[in-house]
Amino acid sequence: MFAQARQHLRTPRDLLRFCTSRFNQARLSFGHGSDNAHDEAAYLILHTLHLPLDTLEPYLDAALLPEEIDAVLSLAERRVNERLPMAYLTRQAWQGDFEFYVDERVLIPRSFIYEQLGEPIAPWTGDSNHIRRVLDLCTGSGCLAIQAACHYPEAQVDAADLSPEALEVAAINVANYGLEERVRLIKSDLFTNLSGTYDLIISNPPYVNAESVAALPAEYLHEPEMALGSGEDGLDATRQILQHAPRFLNPRGVLLVEIGHNREALEAAFPHLPFFWPEQSDGGSSVFLLTREQLLGEE
Repeated sequence: MFAQARQHLRTPRDLLRFCTSRFNQARLSFGHGSDNAHDEAAYLILHTLHLPLDTLEPYLDAALLPEEIDAVLSLAERRVNERLPMAYLTRQAWQGDFEFYVDERVLIPRSFIYEQLGEPIAPWTGDSNHIRRVLDLCTGSGCLAIQAACHYPEAQVDAADLSPEALEVAAINVANYGLEERVRLIKSDLFTNLSGTYDLIISNPPYVNAESVAALPAEYLHEPEMALGSGEDGLDATRQILQHAPRFLNPRGVLLVEIGHNREALEAAFPHLPFFWPEQSDGGSSVFLLTREQLLGEE
């Protein structure tokens, strides 16, 4: 069908209709930047044709060169046949206004922690200029570490990950943002190779429970396995973070962690902790906040 399409499609409008149809027909799974076939097809076309990602309408009926049509259809065909997430095909992912390089060595950025950095958690952290040391555990692509460095201009940021391959990708992104002097990449299994204390610790650790890992769509299985599953209930990594974080936090320091859909299980496992769940754009509650004193039971 893709070979036949190369002979008949002429415009971005043609490509948008065709790709949307094929993505729906293939029953692709989304969640790595878009949540439906139409939006993913539009992004694929705009990215491949080097057009502004927020402006499709003026170009819908433009005549395309054969090589441009082929470039779009080649990626679309891989998306269908290999069920690769679009971000791995384009080597591009977005989080808010931030663009990052990604490939199969790292989880595709989608943490809601980025929405909380800066003003939203200022009631706990104080003025952004007062944040001098930040730790990003399980940094992956380095996306949260980079955003933290931008939100807290006086801060030095440690970005830790167990995977040397992930740190290679993080180094690309840190360099792209010119933050080599402020973001330090560290190979560490959670807190193992870290020292000192921090004003803010953020983490998007593995949190998918065993049952959900077994049911993941094919697209998610292209992501690093170690970045997804975390024991039977998905809380193995989070338990370690809660146990050791107080030793690495300054007085009044803040811990901000993403745990996906595990709120109920987490609150049941730690009924003594007063988790605060900030509002997030999807209406969910996948990120919790605790202070050092709350972790220690001092308030």
